[in-house]
Amino acid sequence: MSQQNLESLDVAAIREEFPILEREFDGQQVVYLDNAATTQTPDPVVDAMSDYYREYNANIHRGIHHLSQEASVAYEEAHDRVADFIGADGREEVIFTKNTTESENLVAYAWGLNELEPDDRVVLTEMEHHASLVTWQQIAHQTGADVEYIRVDDDGRLDMDHARELIDDDAAIVSAVHVSNTLGTVNPVSELTELAHEHDAISVIDGAQAVPNRPVDVGEIDADFYAFSGHKMAGPTGIGVLYGKQDLLEEMDPYLYGGGMIRKVTFEESTWGDLPWKFEPGTPQIAEAVGLVAAIDWLEEIGMERIQAHEEEIARYAYERLEAEGDIEIYGPEPGPDRGGLVSFNVEGVHAHDLASIMNDHTIAVRAGDHCTQPLHDRLGVAASTRASFYVYNTKSEVDKLVAALDDARQLFS
Repeated sequence: MSQQNLESLDVAAIREEFPILEREFDGQQVVYLDNAATTQTPDPVVDAMSDYYREYNANIHRGIHHLSQEASVAYEEAHDRVADFIGADGREEVIFTKNTTESENLVAYAWGLNELEPDDRVVLTEMEHHASLVTWQQIAHQTGADVEYIRVDDDGRLDMDHARELIDDDAAIVSAVHVSNTLGTVNPVSELTELAHEHDAISVIDGAQAVPNRPVDVGEIDADFYAFSGHKMAGPTGIGVLYGKQDLLEEMDPYLYGGGMIRKVTFEESTWGDLPWKFEPGTPQIAEAVGLVAAIDWLEEIGMERIQAHEEEIARYAYERLEAEGDIEIYGPEPGPDRGGLVSFNVEGVHAHDLASIMNDHTIAVRAGDHCTQPLHDRLGVAASTRASFYVYNTKSEVDKLVAALDDARQLFS
């Protein structure tokens, strides 16, 4: 994207839709750099959810009265809107869950537990989030499958030669993160999916850090399953999405059972409803689905390409400012097309948790710890890291505040 198009993004106007960014603690305005954990929610999303509760709050698919009909239409059309947003073929391929973690578990239990056999290979990456790594690890224990990990090289990228060694005829599933929530690495998920399909394996992609900030087309990626969360894309908490190819979803048994997902029930047996409802038992996240649609509308009004360009520009600036400090170790690739909008780092002589606490003294919100990637941190040889992650409302001046606050940490721990 050209610099002119990047500059046309009116960040000041965008920030006006986030009153939380105006909050102050001890006279200091909030600098929110914890977007990889949860993004903030703009007024249009809050308003849409408030309208639902004020105007047509009712359960879906259970009543013939007007309010239930309005709620049912809104909930069903939310599936259509998400399908259009990610390039799915229709609502049948869009399952609403609580979050990315539940989406990963749905695939693992509804597909993996039934399909994996002893000595089948589950191929993950060393940079997997625990939502994927722990889930498939446990399913492998139950089925007798083996788990192997594609190595991460010293630059923070996947060793694709190693990937080609592991993804062979013994591989039954390849599960990979699209964008690493620790390294910022943008992985070649289309290539991984192609490798999986060459050996009749299925692919599962964790898109929690990709869908919020870049155009994603599941058809182009050709993933069999793709998961993401609403709360990382300016939407509400409590709703996630599992995309799955319709033929696979139709073959799978449900993961959870109850009302709303059945076709017929007798004292002896039950049969399941149509997609996507057979994977959505009980009262679903109706208000959250309304909010997710509002978030998608809001994001697309700005433009996903512009959001990606802005986020990567802020991350590049942060990387360069931190690198210039001289006593900071940054993890992941250098800025470029295969790095997303976050920077994880450590300051020499300062523990990540101590640094995050000092940042909080300056009302700067960052994340410290292993970021649900403990094995990756073991691979990096560090117990924890500090992560600054950016979104469409962040500015270079906020990065400057982050860098300036590092001096307090150095003085305290010198």
